[in-house]
Amino acid sequence: MGEMNVATGAVRTASRHGARPVAGGGAPVRDVASNFVGTPAKVRKSGMTFPQNLPERAWEEIGTNLRELVNSSAWWLADWLLFGEATYGWRRYKEAIERTGLDYQTLRNYAWVARRFEHHRRRDSLSFAHHAEVTRLAPPEQDYWLRKAEQQKWSRNELRRAVRAGLAVQNGASPADPSATAAADGAPGTGTGPDGEQGRPAPRLAGPPADQHRQQVTTLTIELSAGQLEYYSKAAAAHGLPVDQWVTQVLDTADRRSA
Repeated sequence: MGEMNVATGAVRTASRHGARPVAGGGAPVRDVASNFVGTPAKVRKSGMTFPQNLPERAWEEIGTNLRELVNSSAWWLADWLLFGEATYGWRRYKEAIERTGLDYQTLRNYAWVARRFEHHRRRDSLSFAHHAEVTRLAPPEQDYWLRKAEQQKWSRNELRRAVRAGLAVQNGASPADPSATAAADGAPGTGTGPDGEQGRPAPRLAGPPADQHRQQVTTLTIELSAGQLEYYSKAAAAHGLPVDQWVTQVLDTADRRSA
């Protein structure tokens, strides 16, 4: 992603002085936002005021800068979390929740998306939400759909519909939303997209096996003490997974080793 040195500098300055984004007062928030919106607007945690003689062009620029701030903040927070995890361990997740005021699920989702996209694969023209839509695909498929979204200027919802249509076509079923097929512009498996890739099939989507939906689902109940649950929750958080998925992953690994 493109670097935004002014805002980053503001964050570092606040960090050096031990300021906290939520509990430590509004100064860090004002510093970061002010560097984006400029001096005409007065910024505080609970609002923004503007001079009566503010030119329309300046007002538009403020809106553009605020959009960039919103789109970038999720990436920044995610990278901050990953750095804390790699450097200080899972204990930082608890501290992160306290410092940011976000909940565990939100932090886990941010970290999951950031892990799936190295910096050089993130597209500045697309939002964090665009990237989140394709996290469960294989990297070549992620790049394919994000490139399509960038070229076609798809919204997050348009990208979601196109990916679903692609999955439906490759699984031999009719897409649930006919407009999604048109939005995909022939991308899923047809190789007739408008981006100069005619004759080149789309990457195979990493969908579930055809018989997976027919498999019987079994629920396993495990009784844990409060201490065990806390320990496993922290271990799962260190891997960016909910407890149930982490336990399943551990069991699968143990099964393969014993085979």
